[in-house]
Amino acid sequence: MRVVVALGGNALLRRGDCPDAAVQHANVKAAVAALAPLAHQHELVITHGNGPQVGLLALQSAADRSLTSPYPFDVLGAETQGMIGYWLLQSLQNALPGRQVCALLNQTLVSSADPAFTRPTKFVGPVYGREEAEALAASRGWTVRQDGTHWRRVVPSPDPQRVVETRLIRLLLSSGAVAVCAGGGGVPVIRDENGQLTGVEAVVDKDLTAALLAEALDADALLLLTDVPQVVRGYGTKEAEPIGHTTPPRLRAERFPAGSMGPKVEAVCRFVELTGGMAAIGSLDDAAALLDGTAGTVVTPSGRPFHNGAATPEDRP
Repeated sequence: MRVVVALGGNALLRRGDCPDAAVQHANVKAAVAALAPLAHQHELVITHGNGPQVGLLALQSAADRSLTSPYPFDVLGAETQGMIGYWLLQSLQNALPGRQVCALLNQTLVSSADPAFTRPTKFVGPVYGREEAEALAASRGWTVRQDGTHWRRVVPSPDPQRVVETRLIRLLLSSGAVAVCAGGGGVPVIRDENGQLTGVEAVVDKDLTAALLAEALDADALLLLTDVPQVVRGYGTKEAEPIGHTTPPRLRAERFPAGSMGPKVEAVCRFVELTGGMAAIGSLDDAAALLDGTAGTVVTPSGRPFHNGAATPEDRP
């Protein structure tokens, strides 16, 4: 099977972790240990988040007095793709001796007219208390929003239209390589009136890009791996209830925050609706079980589990 996996940025830099390179590298090694068994059995595409990492680089850039202006977010996105891609590349090569692995820098086409540019929702950077977040927003011109019990900076997150290098990724898969690509949702770019690509100030949601890429690559399954075991209905309330097997309409009927679980739910629903395949949201440690349909929140057209990710005839369009 062809499987697209999206690693959450918080799986690589957990809440409360010191953002040192050594800490992140150790987390990447742990992530790869969970993913390597999938690569032995399936064609594997790995994407990853970059919210904590790109926010950290933005802070460093803003504090650098040698710069006349901070680096733009498209450039910071490319930097994080290279950094995290390198760690994943090396760890996968060590875990899969003899297997070809490629970490590819990607651009993701977005629309300059996307309303997201005027309504920032994508969380980046570290967490703050409310007072500190509001002070930073006032002094640096940020937009901040509540993220659970903390506060974080938010930036525009336009809808991905296409991964520019999709054909190259398909070529890598056809050669038998494991592809690490579209990190952080890809570097956001638009086309000008001359058809030329140029970067824009935004961070594309990696889960929506992963769904787009999975559909374009004719993937059989999409796994969104994060730091929670399942999607929870009524999260944070007395009526909280984990969601197991479900369908896109039933999942869409629930309400989830736009800056966190909302895009993941939208991503799995889009993929299943477009392809008739299966998608799942759950813990990195449960990657294999998610594909088997025995853990996490598993989304299929009928709500019935697939066997090892494979659709039954009545589920395929």
